[in-house]
Amino acid sequence: MQKRKHRYDRNSIILCALVFFVITATAFCMIVDGREESARKREQEARQNQELEQSRAEEQADAKAEKERAEALSVRPGVPVGTLQPDINEKAVYLTFDDGPSENTQKILEILRKYDVKATFFITGFCEEYRPLIRQAYEEGHTIGLHTYSHKYEEVYASEEAYFADLEKVGKIAEEQIGFVPCFVRFPGGASNTISAKYNKGIMSQLTEKIQEKGYQYYDWNVDSGDGAGNSKEQIVAASATDQYSHAMILFHDGRSKEATAEALPQVIEYYKNLGYEFRAIDRESFAAHHAVLN
Repeated sequence: MQKRKHRYDRNSIILCALVFFVITATAFCMIVDGREESARKREQEARQNQELEQSRAEEQADAKAEKERAEALSVRPGVPVGTLQPDINEKAVYLTFDDGPSENTQKILEILRKYDVKATFFITGFCEEYRPLIRQAYEEGHTIGLHTYSHKYEEVYASEEAYFADLEKVGKIAEEQIGFVPCFVRFPGGASNTISAKYNKGIMSQLTEKIQEKGYQYYDWNVDSGDGAGNSKEQIVAASATDQYSHAMILFHDGRSKEATAEALPQVIEYYKNLGYEFRAIDRESFAAHHAVLN
């Protein structure tokens, strides 16, 4: 009995030791796991904080870049815009579109996106339902310019005051969509138009001077696609494709009736790409094509 009792006592001791070992080992593992989990949490929090800081820094950088872009493209009286003497060693093409936005503007934006090229849109007050396309075009990196609100020659060229009243109206449309009034302008008919003389002798001579005094710059063109005359796709391509200029500024239209323009655009883009031209949206340093003023 005494031996059996000793054996039981020894077994109890061993059992207790095993239980103690298991409890101790479990506690140790729990402590280790807890420390590892805490370390993982700290590492995760540090990574999240780093990503948050990086995201904030990127947002601040984007906001700064957007502010600088808006300032560079907006009207600033007394600050020169454009150059009449571009670098002839460069090969640049400016795709410019008048009379939009319209349903054709969306088609043109899709084509520009596909080919990864930038353009300039001289907007009007037409087609109110398509005005959000102005903002879309700007956000996709294109330049917004001012054409006219009404495009009625008898109204906009009636007087200097009438012209700038119209320009102010279309400028407000731009401001509503992109947050500022652009400094880029295209006259209806271009600076060389003579139709304006029917309504006011000498008006273009006055406007081409005054508009620059007010902080704008006007842009004519040196290549006319002919789409304003209702030309076919083939005619538009033929008229638009030329290597005559180191800086080609092409006149297109994106108004409601200009389906042929959208149809011709891919071939025009491919033509200039094959010749090694760089596609540019107009900016403050861009070539400003000026026609001879005839009124």
